[in-house]
Amino acid sequence: MERAKQRRTVEIDRGLFLVHYVAADENARPPTVKISPEPAADKNVSLVLHPDQEEGVLWQPGTCLVVKAAARGKIMVEVVPIEDGGSLVATVRMECLTQGEAPSGLFATKERASFLYNLDDVHLIGHVASIGDVVVNANEWLAGPSAPSRIEGLTIEWPGKPDNIDICYSVTTAKPQTISGRAVNLGSFAGTRGKAMAVVGVMLELSGTGAANLQFNVEAIFLGSPATRISGRRIALAGQTGREPLVGLRVGLEHVSAAIEPQPATSRNLSGRASSGVRVFRSRPKPDSSVAL
Repeated sequence: MERAKQRRTVEIDRGLFLVHYVAADENARPPTVKISPEPAADKNVSLVLHPDQEEGVLWQPGTCLVVKAAARGKIMVEVVPIEDGGSLVATVRMECLTQGEAPSGLFATKERASFLYNLDDVHLIGHVASIGDVVVNANEWLAGPSAPSRIEGLTIEWPGKPDNIDICYSVTTAKPQTISGRAVNLGSFAGTRGKAMAVVGVMLELSGTGAANLQFNVEAIFLGSPATRISGRRIALAGQTGREPLVGLRVGLEHVSAAIEPQPATSRNLSGRASSGVRVFRSRPKPDSSVAL
């Protein structure tokens, strides 16, 4: 029989968060704390683990891991007793991590004036089921609302890309493939041809010193779901369960007038011993962030 567990869902904003297993009522045989995205298929939320660990499990008090959120999302905090009948009481503290903000006006005026790029030659090549390779310009639909079709792979090309900008992207395939989840560089094909293998997830990322004034605008349609739109320098999209085929995709690049600023976590009191026995504290994103609310 599966051991009893206690769970709690915590909302997080875009940013980095330190999840710290602070204390347990039973020190000799403390419960373990498992951290995971909620839902598990949310590609915008990921865990930064120790190189020797493969799961987001904190084994005893005094341990921690980092959660990276590219967009607002949720994580599941799950407490599991180390043995049948063991304690289910744990105290977990979440702290927003930040690198601070550049002094007002520093670099901004000069960089914004000079970092205006020609985006007219950005285009997307998609391999569409029963059709083959289809070329569309930026901000145009590949398949999409008027002609939804299973997309099996894609290439992004930008012949005039400046040297100080890098773009990588990856797709997740419906069944395990060598290419699935592997990031490729601009101009490379991600996906499959001739295997009738649908794409079920897409990731795109901008990097480099010139990327501060650019962002993606991406819309995607997964089978059975309405169009989803998201903007940012890193985009990850998938259907509700992570298994729905991608049947429409529109990718655009645009200049932004200012650097995208991370949104600090909302200071909300999540403390107190709930009936579940899971105690989660959200710390203030300030110098005194070690003080639990």
